[in-house]
Amino acid sequence: MADRSRGEQRTGLLNGFAAYGMWGLVPLFWPLLKPAGAMEILAQRMVWSLGLVTVVLLVMRRWAWAGELLRQPRKLGLIAIAAAVITVNWGIYIWAVNSGHVVEASLGYFINPLVTIAMGVLLLKERLRPVQWTAVAVGFLAVLVLTIGYGRPPWISLCLAFSFAIYGLVKKKVGMGGIESLAAETAVQFVPALGYLLWLSAQGSATFASHGAGHAALLAATGVVTALPLVCFGAAAIRVPLSTLGLLQYLAPVFQFLLGILYFHEAMPPERWAGFALVWLALIMLTGDALRTARATARALRDRSADPASALATSALAAAATTAVAQQPEDRVAGPGPDPVDARP
Repeated sequence: MADRSRGEQRTGLLNGFAAYGMWGLVPLFWPLLKPAGAMEILAQRMVWSLGLVTVVLLVMRRWAWAGELLRQPRKLGLIAIAAAVITVNWGIYIWAVNSGHVVEASLGYFINPLVTIAMGVLLLKERLRPVQWTAVAVGFLAVLVLTIGYGRPPWISLCLAFSFAIYGLVKKKVGMGGIESLAAETAVQFVPALGYLLWLSAQGSATFASHGAGHAALLAATGVVTALPLVCFGAAAIRVPLSTLGLLQYLAPVFQFLLGILYFHEAMPPERWAGFALVWLALIMLTGDALRTARATARALRDRSADPASALATSALAAAATTAVAQQPEDRVAGPGPDPVDARP
């Protein structure tokens, strides 16, 4: 049993590394799609993602959720909002990468946990611990330093961070699994995306059929680039603790940052290094605080388990937590620490 558990954890870690590794290396893919513009790439991604996810759901025979969703207008409305917000996120990210702003795009996902915490305070009236308040303040200082360094606010980073934080908040309310949620969101996106592609074709501006089979295949592969990391993430989320996934999440922006500097050779003057260093300091503070809180919670559960009077309650609590993670591994908004998410650039 112990060997099987260790094997499951290894499988989960490998899938986690695969998911966040693919999300981190995706800046290498978008430039391959030129001369297609960001809007055409975005529309192709929506269309092909729905096709691929539909095939996956047919193979897995997971369609019961669709009928239930259609009977819930409020949830359908939230899905539509999530689709609109992630459309903005995807579009800005693709444009940023293909316009030479990979480093600034990576910053958006570094500061995303800080933005999500700030939104939790402002919108959900959550209470923060002193370390969290300090981390948010350091993050705000980092944005000021970067604004001076860029000569303008880092709007690409801020748009990516805020759109993804809003997306996470909406997803928390929806409460659907990753594959099902992506299917519903891309279904909302499909009609306007297909309409835009047909309009481009009518204008003679579409590149899908005019730049060879290789270019068409790459555009079709946007569906794989969207869905495959999500499948790996889902496999990881049910096998490893969420705290571990939260730490793995930082792999994606780290890879993007390194690609921006080492592969795309983007400039990093001292003031930008200072801004990034402040962001990393804030994230170290958040992560350390989250790990300390998790250890304290685990100790409290062990102490309760040692008390025969509370053993039954502790077992019930653990079972409920395990069930919740297994059913909704991706649908969680970042609290005190990193947030595993289910739709990346």
